Amino acid sequence: MTHSHDGNHHDLADVKTDRSIALVGNPNVGKSVLFGHLTGSYVTVSNYPGTTVEIARGKYTGQNGFGAGPPKTLIDTPGINNLIPSSEDELVTRNILLKEKPENILQVIDTKNLRRGLLITLQLAEMGVPFAVCLNMLDEAERRGITVDTEHLSRLLGVDVIGTVATRKQGMDQVQKILTTPRKSQYGIQYTDHIEQSIQRISELLPTKKKGTQISARALALMLLAGDESLYDFFREKIADADLKKIRNVVAETEAIYPESLHNIITRIRLDEAQTLLSQVMTSEAVSKETITQKIGRWSMHPFWGLPVLFGVLFLMYQFVGVFGAGTLVDFLEINVFGQYISPWASTAVEWLIPLQFFQDMLVGEYGLLTMALSYSVAIVLPIVGTFFIAFGILEDSGYLPRLAVMVNRIFKMIGLNGKAILPMVLGLGCDTMATLTTRILDSKKERVIVTLLLALGVPCSAQLGVILGMLGGLSFGASVLWAGLVVGVLLLVGYLSSKVVKGRGSDFVLELPPIRRPALGNIFVKTIARIEWYLREAVPLFFIGTFILFVFDKLHILKWIQQAASPVVQGFLGLPVQATDAFLIGFLRRDFGAAGLFDLAKQGMLDPNQVLVSLVAITLFMPCIANLLMIVKERGVKTAVYMSAFILPFALLVSGGLHWLLVWTGITF
Repeated sequence: MTHSHDGNHHDLADVKTDRSIALVGNPNVGKSVLFGHLTGSYVTVSNYPGTTVEIARGKYTGQNGFGAGPPKTLIDTPGINNLIPSSEDELVTRNILLKEKPENILQVIDTKNLRRGLLITLQLAEMGVPFAVCLNMLDEAERRGITVDTEHLSRLLGVDVIGTVATRKQGMDQVQKILTTPRKSQYGIQYTDHIEQSIQRISELLPTKKKGTQISARALALMLLAGDESLYDFFREKIADADLKKIRNVVAETEAIYPESLHNIITRIRLDEAQTLLSQVMTSEAVSKETITQKIGRWSMHPFWGLPVLFGVLFLMYQFVGVFGAGTLVDFLEINVFGQYISPWASTAVEWLIPLQFFQDMLVGEYGLLTMALSYSVAIVLPIVGTFFIAFGILEDSGYLPRLAVMVNRIFKMIGLNGKAILPMVLGLGCDTMATLTTRILDSKKERVIVTLLLALGVPCSAQLGVILGMLGGLSFGASVLWAGLVVGVLLLVGYLSSKVVKGRGSDFVLELPPIRRPALGNIFVKTIARIEWYLREAVPLFFIGTFILFVFDKLHILKWIQQAASPVVQGFLGLPVQATDAFLIGFLRRDFGAAGLFDLAKQGMLDPNQVLVSLVAITLFMPCIANLLMIVKERGVKTAVYMSAFILPFALLVSGGLHWLLVWTGITF
């Protein structure tokens, strides 16, 4: 049963912002593609205040005669499944609607999953905010035999509804037209009598109209009833403590009436209403023939056939990132560009312009900001992460990554994670520093901490992995299997133990499965450029900070002291030559440099096959590089970074030293 609600649209804090339009929708519905078409290149990406969630903002000026006038800010909000926040992404999206008061909202829906999108539509209608609906991916829906009567849906909701295929710019003129005509929906939902009475009681306690936001008191009351604790903090400055207490009492009284949570009841009523709408506007015809892309999508999740698909994907990624990126491109930039031109020119210029030896060493010395930090971040890491961004963009756009997450979900459950955790883990094979940042996609703090620990402990970046694979090439197949098995086993064991130790709860595995599709090159290009911009802005400064710390340590002779202190452990416990100490030390700055140092020792004949194996286990499980460590500090805090470091270093030595003594006692040689 439906009816309209037109009263009590009270407002909250009057937040002055420029004129803005917000894009809202579920994950993987094409918001970012629409955002790119509407804003062009005028985009800024930054963390939403007080969170680790990134928000893209761009200028929209109107095109083709639509929306011409003063530029407006277009906000690409994080993908959500509900406007009652249960994750940081959902909290940020809700807060943008609550605090920034956009003058229009464009909800983007995947037409194939209309019921799921209508859950958000109904909440926007209840909020009393101006919005329009964009049914995207019409082509994919049509291939599945799905058609939607957009005009009838528009009449039912009382807002504009249009169909688009964003990847082909189909329907973009209509999108720009409806952005100029914001409308509020009068569509409403009738809840149970007890909930309706509680809505009325809470609405009377909310701030008066003059202090408000465009979100209706009814919608805010429903959020509070559904258990949205974050709203109490927002109301604390605007409502008397006595009234806040009364609201909590109303919520508690209502909860006591029902055997299940109010969140579930409210969401179920909304989903039933969405189904009622769906039945009036959507028709579906059975499509008998399975397409080749649908077959590939099915095979990629199969318990058996999914493995060959995975190995094939990993092989192609290794060829593109590990061989072409970490090999060909790095060699060209490091040897030809930096080695022959930039570094010699910088050294000459600094020596000529700056007479003081101290500052010369700081800029172009052994730990120089120009000779080491710049060449490391641009000549070595940039081509690797750049090729990885391209490969990752292809996997992301093709729809394969969610299927990989489904395939590994069962294994990851054993270590307190779900399948979504595979995404930053795979990204870690490109760059652990960047992958640590992407743990934000995980829904709970516990999961983010566990994955950050596993990345820091035993996921080698592509540069390091390239050197390791080069060293393993000189060993027997059995030694390579032992290295891989030991590293994977350690990750599973540490993951399992940390899931018992780290406080908090995991999250449910809810992941949209988009169809397997041919990646759009333009979309991959835009995403890659945006990610490279992030790398230059966020990660490169960390390399400079890390290099400067090493420079200071070197000047204070702390590095020499560390080498002397570590030598007994490296020689006595790990059974490696004293020269390996330098490799581990430099591995703290760059783990691939550490691996390269060991590679050089092996080439000189200073390491026998057993020592190569032990040293590779040690460098793989070794401390995260300084850039990654600083990123852990940034994302998880100093305390967590210290705890992780205090665990990883002795643990890596214990595992690799244990392997050395096991090989000695058993007499096994490779």
